[in-house]
Amino acid sequence: MNVVLAVKQYISKMIEESGPGMKVLLMDKETTSIISMVYTQSEILQKEVYLFERIESTNRETMKHLKAICFLRPTKENVEFLIQELRRPKYGLFFLYFSNVISKSDVKSLAEADEQEVVSEVQEFYGDFIAVSPHVFSLNLTGCAQSRNWNPAHLARSTQGLTAVLLSLKKCPMIRYPLSSDMAKRLAESVKQIITKEYELFDFRRTEVPPLLLILDRSDDAITPLLNQWTYQAMVHELLGINNNRIDLSRVPGISRDLKEVVLSAENDEFYANNMYLNFGEIGTNIRNLMEDFQKKKPKGQQKLESIADMKAFVENYPQFKKMSGTVSKHVTVVGELSRLVSEHHLMEVSEVEQELACQNDHSSALQNVRKLLQDPKVTDLDAVRLVMLYALRYERHSNSNLASLKEALTRRGVSDKYKRLVSVIVEYGGKRFRGSDLVTPKDAVAITKQFFKGLKIPLRIIVLDLNTHPQDVIVFIIGGATYEEAQTVYNLNRTNPGVRIVLGGTTIHNTKSFLEEVAASGIQSRVSERPRGVSRSSRR
Repeated sequence: MNVVLAVKQYISKMIEESGPGMKVLLMDKETTSIISMVYTQSEILQKEVYLFERIESTNRETMKHLKAICFLRPTKENVEFLIQELRRPKYGLFFLYFSNVISKSDVKSLAEADEQEVVSEVQEFYGDFIAVSPHVFSLNLTGCAQSRNWNPAHLARSTQGLTAVLLSLKKCPMIRYPLSSDMAKRLAESVKQIITKEYELFDFRRTEVPPLLLILDRSDDAITPLLNQWTYQAMVHELLGINNNRIDLSRVPGISRDLKEVVLSAENDEFYANNMYLNFGEIGTNIRNLMEDFQKKKPKGQQKLESIADMKAFVENYPQFKKMSGTVSKHVTVVGELSRLVSEHHLMEVSEVEQELACQNDHSSALQNVRKLLQDPKVTDLDAVRLVMLYALRYERHSNSNLASLKEALTRRGVSDKYKRLVSVIVEYGGKRFRGSDLVTPKDAVAITKQFFKGLKIPLRIIVLDLNTHPQDVIVFIIGGATYEEAQTVYNLNRTNPGVRIVLGGTTIHNTKSFLEEVAASGIQSRVSERPRGVSRSSRR
């Protein structure tokens, strides 16, 4: 199961089916992101696609000598844009590919608009999701919940995205979800309805053990997204932010113009592919090795080109050298900035206390260490708030819990009211009242993610419930967002359990900042109103 390969094969087939000749690729906002995650522009140029346009653009030129490959989501807006396009076609032939199931009525409307008979092909290719890596996908959706209920538009999009993943991987699964989550139940029912309605599409070869679709709820584990990360990919997302493989470095002190935005893609960057799941200490060593290798291959300043053979060798090696030069510059810059932030904001010390809160059971020590860091001016407000949130979740019902004093410490630091309110909201979002299982095991000092995925270890009976056999193919989808730490856990499970293939997806991929935005947007209110001391609560109901 490889979601990147599935989308790449769809794109390749679209281009091949249009035949030889110059082509334009017409996309919408979402399919632009879907394609850019699996193909570089230069790779598509090599397939005779010389122009990239958005379907909603009104200033496109008429070019009848070009074939138009249209890859669009089957939304009402896109169908309307296509109808307008077909009535006054700007290109010679149209090959229409939709990223999900399109209604018969919409196909009929398009056929009626095609008076000049320029449409050569209409097909459904189910690449309706962001393929982040071979075993990870996202829908780039935030703000899915409204007071623990689905935003209807997000439920529809999540259903479409999940069914597209199943169709692209050719899986018709049994579906499991925690009984504690109404949102997981609704999504499971919605996906099941589509599978039943479109049963012919899901008529794949049966396996002895059916695939498993496991739908989870982020509120079952609010701790993982609050932890600082120490593997390369997760750390970059936590401290710098990854948006469709792009990293914004414009705020890095003294950054050069050509490095203000960089791309980190395991598909096109060998160093990143080999190091994305390694810890920060190993990355430093490997960066040094990369630099030394680069120095050995670097052309000498006074290199003599005395013969045609010399010139040919230089020309052949120069693109490879230039690519390596770009790789070195990019990773040295990224790792350098990560190192600066770790040192400047005392992240080692912050992370040590986070792990104590997540994995140990010494309340007195934890409270003392959190208080100490809240007084450290080098610690950022975000890190201060995350520590208090972790304390609130960990010692929610502890007899000596002293959350009030930590909130007062946040006030003295000048932390914004928005962040302070979220301390109480996070307990309502992911506290013991709403969790389906206990998160914290004092005996186990490994990452909380492994607890979240404990059912995915062999044997798989915790997930599969009544099954006596183990599923080989498991698709995990987290409502409210997955994390790169969980992606690493799935990667390791796939690597260490031959015969078991797991794919992880989420409504989005979170870091702490985006997770807190998700919680704030959920509309969940704290049961404890923030009121001045001495003001009693009214007894009237």
